[in-house]
Amino acid sequence: MPTIKNYLSLVKFSHTIFAMPFAMIGFFLGVQYINSIPFISSNNVVWDDLRVIGHAYLNSMNFMFSFALVIICMITARSAAMAFNRYLDRTFDAKNPRTAIREIPRGIISPNSALRFVILNCILFITATFFINKICFYLSPVALFVILFYSYTKRFTPLCHLVLGLGLSLAPIGAYLAVTGRFDILPILFSFAVIFWVSGFDIIYALQDIEFDKSQNLYSILTALGKTKALHVSELLHVLSAACVIAPGIYGGFHWLYWFGIAVFVGMLIYQHSIVKSNDLSRVNIAFMTANGIASVVFGALVIADLLIS
Repeated sequence: MPTIKNYLSLVKFSHTIFAMPFAMIGFFLGVQYINSIPFISSNNVVWDDLRVIGHAYLNSMNFMFSFALVIICMITARSAAMAFNRYLDRTFDAKNPRTAIREIPRGIISPNSALRFVILNCILFITATFFINKICFYLSPVALFVILFYSYTKRFTPLCHLVLGLGLSLAPIGAYLAVTGRFDILPILFSFAVIFWVSGFDIIYALQDIEFDKSQNLYSILTALGKTKALHVSELLHVLSAACVIAPGIYGGFHWLYWFGIAVFVGMLIYQHSIVKSNDLSRVNIAFMTANGIASVVFGALVIADLLIS
């Protein structure tokens, strides 16, 4: 019988490190927006003091409740998407030497168990959005469609990397909506940064399977353009991602911590392209996991610190 550890391995829970910091950026942007709404005085000192105390208490409770729900949404949505991808690709995974060790091909988790896990996470995700606000609840099926649909795209379009990026890019917008119930420019800019960033590093990661994908008639930028041109596309996507993290810094009037975060983020983008070449794939995993993990966590932490200080 599969254990919790098996399911965590199935969905590569450690890869949550990529999108979670951007969700937290969206969340704290929302908190900043709520805190910027001016307090209207009643010209009664005692009553105003009581209102301030009451608002502070309610805001702290709402903060903790919203924060917990956003975390639940992030984990369940991503778990549903990853498990569905493993379920749908189980036949391909069994044929590919690199992926044959995964839980479904090895028989550790049955396909039906994986599908039930997907359905459970989808239900938990929608339930969590119900307790957030109406707009998140109404948009929850749309979000699930995007992140689940990605698993089909490699069967008919080389733009599958961009669809993956689109799915993860919902994190900052969704978290901001959870707090404010409205769309805004800053979280949208961060979402574009995620689209280009994730699409770019997914091309690098897919270098490992280019020959297998060709043999199975699966689509990707790599099978369409070849390794060298695909890496150039990845570089272009990462240039666009860098532009999309610089733009909020200018538009939002962030401070030095934010710009230091950008330096780290862009530095990690440059680093991963410096160590991966079309004729040398030995450090693909370092580029994929280590460089991008550092980029996401450090950038996210510094942006949030900048928001809290300001």
